[in-house]
Amino acid sequence: MKSFIEISSLSHEGVEVFANLTEAQLRHRSDPEKGIFIAESPKVINVALNAGYIPKALLCERKHITGDAADIISRCGDIPIYTGPRELLASLTGYTLTRGVLCAMKRPVLPDVETLCRNSRRIVVIDGVVDTTNIGAIFRSAAALGIDAVLLTRNSCDPLNRRAIRVSMGSVFLVPWTWLDDSPNTLHQFGFKTAAMALSDNSIPIDHPILAEEPRLAIVMGTEGDGLPKETIAESDYVVRIPMWHGVDSLNVAAAAAIAFWQLRVR
Repeated sequence: MKSFIEISSLSHEGVEVFANLTEAQLRHRSDPEKGIFIAESPKVINVALNAGYIPKALLCERKHITGDAADIISRCGDIPIYTGPRELLASLTGYTLTRGVLCAMKRPVLPDVETLCRNSRRIVVIDGVVDTTNIGAIFRSAAALGIDAVLLTRNSCDPLNRRAIRVSMGSVFLVPWTWLDDSPNTLHQFGFKTAAMALSDNSIPIDHPILAEEPRLAIVMGTEGDGLPKETIAESDYVVRIPMWHGVDSLNVAAAAAIAFWQLRVR
């Protein structure tokens, strides 16, 4: 029996997970096992469910119970389903909910780096990228263009940030990922050569044949502003540049990532 809960205020008990908690509070840093994240729209929520993520609660407009949310509701088991008028739920974010549905889901237990790298041939290391839009776009390109896994340094944005999930169109649920606490160059121990995407005097163009020949390659991406740390570049096996024209010196990291993933894919 489904549990539909009509709300008249965003202060209703149980709705705070959608309305009042910050991203940091949702992550529950003191106990990650209890952390949750928010997925928006039926399409994205279905991608998460298909990938095995566990729903904890739903919030949807009343009309979507028998509409866009009907399939989601049928798949979510016996969880609280909060509903209310469109105007109330729109005040949650300041704009109309994306297709009228939000789902609170349990954060997964992440694999360790060795496990994630074991069967991978192409991985990306995201170093210090904090923009949620860029993170989402990188994950979408990674899923579409053959990247086996994603590693992020701790000073990067959480891939399960609500906006990052939305921008990725759910691709954050399709590519295995975890946090990297050490230098990207520690991946040498797992058989990877590292390719730092950076502008330097000793860089090689991204279409250099030697890169395509590498059996296992870790593509290291930093921000387009500060770029990668000097020590990361210095310790990398390759420093790689995307050739530019018209005096343009660099691309947005998400655009650069898409080009790198395609060009350096396993042939």
